[in-house]
This record gives sequence, structure tokens and C-alpha cells, in this order.
Amino acid sequence: MPATQKKPGRAAASGKPGRLAASGENGMAIAKLEGAARAAALQALAGWRPVDGDRDAIVKNFRFADFNTAFGFMSRVALMAEKLDHHPEWFNVYNRVEITLTTHDAGGLSQRDLDLGRFIDAAATALGARTE
Repeated sequence: MPATQKKPGRAAASGKPGRLAASGENGMAIAKLEGAARAAALQALAGWRPVDGDRDAIVKNFRFADFNTAFGFMSRVALMAEKLDHHPEWFNVYNRVEITLTTHDAGGLSQRDLDLGRFIDAAATALGARTE
């Protein structure tokens, strides 16, 4: 690297340029959804259910016409996840995609999960997915 160029800084805990661990775009901590606000938010996401066990996460299963459609859906979600800097956990077999959402930095569900969940639902609907 030439001497006139500076290396981009990295936040110590997150490893991402210019980002702090457990912080949103504005540097504020990512708030975990709790109580009535959490319950109301989850009602707005049809078909998402709590993950079994003690994790504060939600999951939804989608079935597409074929592998190409499922993979196209995953590509759409991946591009949005990068834009939002919030990445799902997922599992794909042929035309089925299982997606789990949680915000690790918040220790559970956050507004980021709701935003990404709404996008996922819209993308799945646009591609004719069925939910399981």
C-alpha cells in the first residue's frame, strides 16, 4: 500500500470497517425487542415462529417451485442483508429454504430482524413461495 494511503480502520470487537460491536448505523446500541413491543412486532410477521429452545430468535420455512427460484430468492435476501448489515441464518435443500432471524449483538430479536423479515416475506411472495 503506498505511503499516502491509509488503511481503513477496524472496530476492535466487530472486525468491520467503521463499525462498533453492538452498534447500529448511528453508533447507538441495537435494542432488543421485549415485552408488549416484541409481541406486537411478531404479530405483524405472519408465519414466523419462535425457535425451539432457549434462543430469542424466529424461524420460517419457504418452498419454491424449483432450486433456481429458491437460489434466486436467497440471492435477493443476501443483497438486502448486506445493505442492512444484518445477515440471516439459513438452510437450503433443493427448493426449500429455512431462515432464522436474531440479532446476536442485541442478544435476541431487534428491529433489524423485523425489517429483514418483512423484506424476506415480500421477496418470497413475489417468487410464488409457499410457507410450511
